[in-house]
Amino acid sequence: MIEVRAHAKINWSLRITGKRADGYHNLETVFQTISLHDTLIFRESDELSLTCDDPSIPVDESNLVLRAARALGKTAAIELRKRIPAGGGLGGGSSDAAATLRALGGDREDLPEIALSLGSDVPFLLVGGTAYATGRGEVLTPMPPIQASLLLVLPAERVMTKDAFARLKHYSEPLGYDAFVGAAALSGTASAEASGRHNFTNDFEEPVFAMLPQLREYKQRLLDAGATWAGMSGSGSTIAGRFESAAARDRAAAHFADLRVERAETITGV
Repeated sequence: MIEVRAHAKINWSLRITGKRADGYHNLETVFQTISLHDTLIFRESDELSLTCDDPSIPVDESNLVLRAARALGKTAAIELRKRIPAGGGLGGGSSDAAATLRALGGDREDLPEIALSLGSDVPFLLVGGTAYATGRGEVLTPMPPIQASLLLVLPAERVMTKDAFARLKHYSEPLGYDAFVGAAALSGTASAEASGRHNFTNDFEEPVFAMLPQLREYKQRLLDAGATWAGMSGSGSTIAGRFESAAARDRAAAHFADLRVERAETITGV
């Protein structure tokens, strides 16, 4: 039996920089893995199968866990225990796929290529930590670790990535690695504003907030509760807030009794 964790990610920043000839989009983002995670258990079997404790998660061939195992030519009886909400912009399905590749793929050199074939977030979630990414998200440059206490607001509403892309009205110019690395080191401090913290934005926020105005309210509530930074992760709907300490984060959580929230910390790997 092998048991592995599949950690969620947030995007400190996400800029969509253009559409590619292959139909995908180029982006510029700062990825971060966090402590919130699913758990996968792999048991020896002559057949490939998947069960999940969340009945809303499909366990057929549409699930990235099965697709990852099939791409490796592996069989196993796989049990998935879900904590990362689907459709929340936290990369849950992609992280489950990356965990499957790590568990069943060993030291295969083609894991990054298989990962990209499964989804744009999967290559990052093979390695985790803090990273600046371009291309579809697979061109990764490690960044100095960001240590932060987070409060995640997990609305009942979900956002389909294709719907978020359909609502984009313009593309952004890429800013480059240096525009983010200084602000990342200082994020949450008074001097961060002068060093480019405003670069930590998400191009999906405005179109998604127009569709779901309550998400804008949740972001403001995090800031009002003391968050030094708040933003939507990925294409939504999760809104993450960064706090100066775990104690400040825990005090803020009391202001969200009407919503599902998760306390989390940033982590340096997977």
